[in-house]
Amino acid sequence: MDSRLVIIPTYNEIENIGKIIPAIFALEGNYHILVIDDGSPDGTAEQVRKLQESYADRLFLVCRKGKLGLGTAYLAGFRWALEKAYDYIFEMDADFSHDPADLPRLYAACADGGADLAVGSRYCDGVSVVNWPIGRIIMSYYASVYVRTVLGVKIYDSTAGFVCYSRRVLETIDLDEVRMRGYGFQIEMKYTAHKLGFRIAEVPVIFVNRKEGTSKMSSSIFGEAFWGVIKLRFRKFRR
Repeated sequence: MDSRLVIIPTYNEIENIGKIIPAIFALEGNYHILVIDDGSPDGTAEQVRKLQESYADRLFLVCRKGKLGLGTAYLAGFRWALEKAYDYIFEMDADFSHDPADLPRLYAACADGGADLAVGSRYCDGVSVVNWPIGRIIMSYYASVYVRTVLGVKIYDSTAGFVCYSRRVLETIDLDEVRMRGYGFQIEMKYTAHKLGFRIAEVPVIFVNRKEGTSKMSSSIFGEAFWGVIKLRFRKFRR
């Protein structure tokens, strides 16, 4: 059976982490979880350690000192996953905005559908977002329109953080050359995979705004993504 690792970056997710982990482990398939916690003062890491008593062989924790950014958390997780020889590696939020029940659909798009990278897409089949302010929806939707226009890549949800990578994608991308650290990281990874010739599939999902905890979005994150996309347009990519 293929080995599957779900990477969940956390900062102050005490309200959600104790629920999302059992929800993933309740799925059919051999899913493992790696939580990368950026020094949450609310006890998120302690909650994960308690759960490790029940899931010792499937639940793993990396603790980092301070908020180092979403992109660096995933890059650390990717390197960890490659060292442990996982076949499929997932990105996922802790707050249930990504439904754990959709993980098998992303996996199937790669393992059965032939994709190298599968994106849980909010915008490939209309707009599938629940409980977001209209301004946030417009900003997110047109961010992807901007990316398609500037980079010329047909990905409808380029900022999506719900993703399944086949191992060979992460082995091929030079992770040391990934430069964006906020949500622009999501754009950079997808575009790099595209430029290196990998097949990307979008799987329609419904994104539900978090019910508990606090969003980590900021205006600086969007600023990095805006200027970073322009720089991506002129970058040369290597394996």
